Parts: sequence; structure tokens; C-alpha cells
Amino acid sequence: IEKFEKEAAELGKGSFKYAWVLDKLKAERERGITIDIALWKFETPKYYVTVIDAPGHRD
Repeated sequence: IEKFEKEAAELGKGSFKYAWVLDKLKAERERGITIDIALWKFETPKYYVTVIDAPGHRD
């Protein structure tokens, strides 16, 4: 997260540091919107978790 925080701050998008975990495309980071769907799966001792990031803005 610290890496994303630094990169986001350098582009003047400091508040997007958590979004950048799944927003990998250069255009997503520059525009501050999700363009391509992304999935992140992980599990804890009690739960299986899937985080889904999908576009939700109109162009």
C-alpha cells in the first residue's frame, strides 16, 4: 500500500492509493476511474473473499 500511496501522490491522486491495488492500467490511474474489470481473491482462516472492481462511470 505504501508503494501505491507514493505513486498516487506523485500524480496528484493521493486519495486513490487503495484503488490502485486493482487499477493497474495507466489510463485508469491517470483518469481515476476503473476501465477494466479486476478480481482479487484471498482467504482467512474463516472466510473466502473475492474483491471485484468493475467500471461504473459513464464516458
